[in-house]
Amino acid sequence: MKKILQINKFYYPKIGGVERIVRQIGEELNKDSDFLVDVLCCAKKGGIEKINQVKVWRAKTFGNFLGMPLSLNFLNLFKKLRNNYQILDFHQPFPLADFALFLFPARAKIVVHYHSDIVRQRFFSVFVKPFIFNTLKKAEKIIVSNPNLVKTSPILKNFQEKCVVIPFGVEVSKFQNVDMEEVEKIRKKYGKFVLFVGRLSYYKGVEYLIRVMRDISANLVIIGEGQEGDRLKDLARKLKINDKVFFLPFQPEEKLIQFYHACSVFVLPSIYRSEAFGIVLIEAMACGKPVISTELGTGTSWVNQNKKTGSVVKPKDAVGLKRAIKEILGNQKIRQEYGRNALQRVKEFFSLKVMIAKTKEIYRAL
Repeated sequence: MKKILQINKFYYPKIGGVERIVRQIGEELNKDSDFLVDVLCCAKKGGIEKINQVKVWRAKTFGNFLGMPLSLNFLNLFKKLRNNYQILDFHQPFPLADFALFLFPARAKIVVHYHSDIVRQRFFSVFVKPFIFNTLKKAEKIIVSNPNLVKTSPILKNFQEKCVVIPFGVEVSKFQNVDMEEVEKIRKKYGKFVLFVGRLSYYKGVEYLIRVMRDISANLVIIGEGQEGDRLKDLARKLKINDKVFFLPFQPEEKLIQFYHACSVFVLPSIYRSEAFGIVLIEAMACGKPVISTELGTGTSWVNQNKKTGSVVKPKDAVGLKRAIKEILGNQKIRQEYGRNALQRVKEFFSLKVMIAKTKEIYRAL
């Protein structure tokens, strides 16, 4: 049995794209008797618990700095646990974990899931870059979600020979199995609507989506929470469109799938490379929906193919974003064609089964 410790900032019930991947790997691999996967992460309240057969070590934090949890307890736990596993899987960016590995080298094999570059905190990145490089140098394999990230990342260009592309995946059948009566209730309540799902963070570009809705004959449903929430609600009020912009908290998976099916088009208007893949894109596509994303040089424009599964526009381009939304909303033929292509692309490239199988291959080879 291979014992693996995944290391990430947070874990479920904290919601986010990376957290979802960590959870999928843990829960799916623990169904196989060849693997035992635990998780080390941070939380305001420390402790140990088991969630769906995944043992989770939560290090108690005492604050947050530029998006990174601060925790001496994490360093202590890493020192204690690091040699109890055959493989340590670091989910980057998480500089505290890189610092921990620098302080306490491990006998275990190192794997890195490289999710994105550090974008916003460039001043901070100068100080943490040596620790990130240390982890990547020690890594046997670096797993990335898409080929665009390998080509455009200033960090990964130094380690291309170690990189393996394993696209993120979803269980397609789960997104096709939907209660249409509930879908119709959502449509009746919100009318024809554009959908956004995600954490309300600086890099998501939701303000640009809200602004263009002034000139679009449809409503906007925003599902998510985060530090930008209050500012975005104020913006909708200032633009006098708060009657057509609906803010909802994160939804349970079953309900979220119903919203995907109920919407006319899904939009991910991210403006920075922190958006390295966009798992919500493949979720919407798995529901047969056309999607609109931005060209960031990352996986978003690899997942969503321009004029095939939806539209790809420039970041912060209000005119282009508005045009793309209007084109899809106003043309049922295009909307249906993009939706069919989107579902087919997910079936071919973004299967959870394939993602888990390839991850197992990496672990077994070590």
